[in-house]
Amino acid sequence: MKKVKITVLRKTFISDLAEEYGTEGLGPCPMLREGQVFYADYAKPEGLCDEAWKAIYQYVFALEHGADTRLFYYGDWIRKPGIAICSCNDGLRPVIFKLEATDEESKIDYTPVQE
Repeated sequence: MKKVKITVLRKTFISDLAEEYGTEGLGPCPMLREGQVFYADYAKPEGLCDEAWKAIYQYVFALEHGADTRLFYYGDWIRKPGIAICSCNDGLRPVIFKLEATDEESKIDYTPVQE
């Protein structure tokens, strides 16, 4: 299993929807910054938003196991193998991520509990 590099590409803010539905003073995601990088292996990377992880983990899992993202959906999504572009599920201020398969092997850095 390989590690996956997660890069925050863009923080967006849908101002017209936020004005209509968001709380006063709502702005772009305060949790992450553009250019921030995480590496995923067996678990959510420390510091990555839980909600973002829920939205992207299935793509991370696929890339960790060697999936060809060019074949996702109808084969018309991503032109480069080993890359996925995904977003979190915040409809007012979504964050866009680039997921990249790496050649670095994942290592469990904890002892699993077996009962």
